[in-house]
Amino acid sequence: MKARLDGSFVRIVSGGRSLYDQSGYGRPEEGGLRLAPEEACYLLNRKRIEIAGYDFDRLFAYFARTPGFLRTFLVYRDLRERGYAVQTGPHDFRVFRRGQRPGSGHSQYMVRVLSERDLVDFSRMIQETRSSSDMRKQHILAIVDDESELTYYEIKVQPLRDVAQKAGIPILEGVLVGISAIIHPSLEERECLSTFGMSLDDERLVLSPLEILYLSCQGALALRNEKGVISTDQFFAMVSAGDPELTQKAAVYSDLRQRGFIPRTGYKFGHHFRVYSGEKLHSEMLVHAVAVEEQLPMSTISRSVRLAHSVKKKMLFAAQDTREIQYIEFARIKL
Repeated sequence: MKARLDGSFVRIVSGGRSLYDQSGYGRPEEGGLRLAPEEACYLLNRKRIEIAGYDFDRLFAYFARTPGFLRTFLVYRDLRERGYAVQTGPHDFRVFRRGQRPGSGHSQYMVRVLSERDLVDFSRMIQETRSSSDMRKQHILAIVDDESELTYYEIKVQPLRDVAQKAGIPILEGVLVGISAIIHPSLEERECLSTFGMSLDDERLVLSPLEILYLSCQGALALRNEKGVISTDQFFAMVSAGDPELTQKAAVYSDLRQRGFIPRTGYKFGHHFRVYSGEKLHSEMLVHAVAVEEQLPMSTISRSVRLAHSVKKKMLFAAQDTREIQYIEFARIKL
């Protein structure tokens, strides 16, 4: 089938409509079919089309002047060889259900292509995932590593459901020791505080900085040292001087508590929190708090997801946007 290069596209002037009707290639236009660069290279490599003056290597080099073209081509080829019909846009690719194609079926995935070295912009990630969800599609990251191997991740952004009725918290007094606090709860109060603190002995519990901030903001803890009462703002300023992530962590910790979850330190897993729903003995999620404008290397996220999977937990990154805490779940999938 004869085609010609036309700037950033390849066009089939006649006879190309069958490629669209049978396999979902290209975009029909008056008098022919317009192929995206990835489609044209794939079809040329498969000897489905011919372009005067261009073999595969020359055409590929022509389009590879656009940064990232090798990555998008590798993902396009992989999806096609897995039996999917693929079109470009509205992210990088729109992928149809197996056995379906443009014009006679529905797309299932919206795919964004990244390299292992790219930074993940959480603000953009949230926006794109919401857009995919609004269109009732699954949002997929296709990651191309330095050896050109592919890994697919499904991304979900959704608020966590409330899991339990929150028990009332008694009014407490705490004595500041460093950036922790010691309280002396009664036996009845200990039962209400069963998910807080570390038992120092039969009479004392030690509260962590995040627990102190949460209980203080709830009006359930009065904090003192040898000089007198310490306000929540004073304590926050004291702790934040040595913890630049405190603002994000405190917001996520409070949100999880308000939803009935039990957040505990996730230090052993390299993340801010391991999170219990109270329905199982073990924690079910690892949660890492980030600023919504923060960017993390995809390689860092990949390690996090692999670790969470190895200990049978979900991996969530939590970011506060203008409305609420958004929990972004990354999970490896096989397409």
